[in-house]
Amino acid sequence: MHNQYGRRSVWWLVGILAMSFAVSTAWSQEPNSATPTESPEAAAVKKGIPSEPIEVLYALGAFMYPLGLCSVVVVWFSIERVVVLRRGRVIPRPFVKRFFEHIEQGKVDAKGAIKLCEDNGSPIAHVFIHGLKKWGKPSVEVEQAIIDGGERQLNLLRKHLRVLNGVSTIAPLLGLLGTVVGMIDSFNTLAMTQGNKNEELAAGIGLALLTTAVGLMIAIPSLIMYMYLAGRVDALVNEMDGYGQDLIDLVSAEGLAEIARSGRPPLPTPGGKKAS
Repeated sequence: MHNQYGRRSVWWLVGILAMSFAVSTAWSQEPNSATPTESPEAAAVKKGIPSEPIEVLYALGAFMYPLGLCSVVVVWFSIERVVVLRRGRVIPRPFVKRFFEHIEQGKVDAKGAIKLCEDNGSPIAHVFIHGLKKWGKPSVEVEQAIIDGGERQLNLLRKHLRVLNGVSTIAPLLGLLGTVVGMIDSFNTLAMTQGNKNEELAAGIGLALLTTAVGLMIAIPSLIMYMYLAGRVDALVNEMDGYGQDLIDLVSAEGLAEIARSGRPPLPTPGGKKAS
């Protein structure tokens, strides 16, 4: 199942990159003012602040590569986490409903319930397995087992979120570094040139600020995705915690005793017999 989601993420990423390339190509169809012997980077600098996507890329210089890597990382892990954190994958409602119905109606014992969870394989099922292994134990032991299983699944759900948070911090710093390097180079070039230095200074500074702008354009979506996905993880964990408490009320020693006092049919014991 995880491999299937991984393949879908790859195809979605390829599609997004292909669309971005097509849009960039369409925007860059205007005639280029560069001479045949002039490099695209030199043409971008000569024109001042570039206005076309391809010129922006060349104007970034060496910083095009780390910033481009950051953008790919953001797209890749955003899609991967959106797929992995789908509610239907983490907490499949039909499975949860069937699971509790089977336990409440006494159709399964601990082994049968564990088998249901293993067949499902969702994160909530793995949490249930930890609690089912303590079937008939005091509620404190069952709760602790569910907490331990929940922490393991929480780590898996939060996987790669730090990458998005890291990119949102690194991308602006890369952009700022590119701006500083660009302004130093601009002032050094200006000191050795003749003519209207004000125009050349303005063009050089504007060109240098491009890296900061691109860094922010990468960092802002990255931070937004991090906050959104972190909120989704918290919501899923809260829901899983509620289902875990319901399981404690059913299979703990106190829960089984309460079922017996209420006159409801007793649940199967781990040995497969009805509890008296």
